Amino acid sequence: MSQGSGRDLADLAFRQHRAQVYRFLLRKTGNHHDAEELTQRVFVDAASALAAEQGPPDSLLAWLYAVAERRFIDEVRRRVVARRGIALLPRAEEAADRTYPREIAQALEAAIKRLPDDQRVVVVMKVLEGRRFAEIAATLGTTEAACKMRLSRAIAKIKRDLQDQGFQPE
Repeated sequence: MSQGSGRDLADLAFRQHRAQVYRFLLRKTGNHHDAEELTQRVFVDAASALAAEQGPPDSLLAWLYAVAERRFIDEVRRRVVARRGIALLPRAEEAADRTYPREIAQALEAAIKRLPDDQRVVVVMKVLEGRRFAEIAATLGTTEAACKMRLSRAIAKIKRDLQDQGFQPE
């Protein structure tokens, strides 16, 4: 299949099946915003896959439902990991007993909680759980490079946050 015919098929899929995929995801998520966002991801994935395919799938709608199901499962997995990451943060009192004075531990805890979900999860898994980047990437369904970048950005944000609160590195 040529690039053009893949794009044409993706466009056709979007025009003919967008509403059905959206309703499918709305039933799964129970939330308009989440269903809309996942629907967009499904059709981005579909456009890429259809451009690379050797031929159209036997049933385009069934194939789109399978892509939608995978995107939904990925999102549920991401949210579970994010929630688990929040629960795994050490309480400031526990950290103060082990490593840091209480006020620094509380500031660190607050700074980590303010991170975007994708960065907070990587911080928790890498720094607090000691996982390897390969394992983190596999769990989150992303690349090691993306995980390293998220960690780097998170550390920079935490540092700025602590400095804004008056904590300076010694």
